Amino acid sequence: MSNPYVFDKAKYHKATIEQFGLPESHAANHTVFFMRWLIENELMSEFFVAECSEELVKFRQGQITIHELYEWWDCCLISDMVSERGNAFSMTYFDFEKGVYIADYEATLKGTLPSVFHVEYSDENYDRLRRVIDERYKNWIHRAKPWWKFWH
Repeated sequence: MSNPYVFDKAKYHKATIEQFGLPESHAANHTVFFMRWLIENELMSEFFVAECSEELVKFRQGQITIHELYEWWDCCLISDMVSERGNAFSMTYFDFEKGVYIADYEATLKGTLPSVFHVEYSDENYDRLRRVIDERYKNWIHRAKPWWKFWH
């Protein structure tokens, strides 16, 4: 059994957030936008759904925020939390070295802010970024190996 792949951890960005004097939640913002998209598109793993079923219900009912749900997972997004299809997409899109998520995030939300860490999490910002991710996912499905297409 291989170790889970770590997509991101908020603690990786703690020093940067402190340098900018930003609230701690900003270390997670870029990841929680993507995590929310994965949840809304039912790309989380059975393990994720089973482990936090009550929290997912609360999140969907607006009783907890996406940040609180991410905190429940120790502010980490790892491959065990994501479905097989979600992992395949995330490895090509969200991966910080090979993917273009951060470039899309910056182009869509940064504007004149000093850094991507200054982007506020809001439903309005999520809706703007969601459209970009939806388009990337649609294009990925179109280019994906034929056996992925049955999820279309």
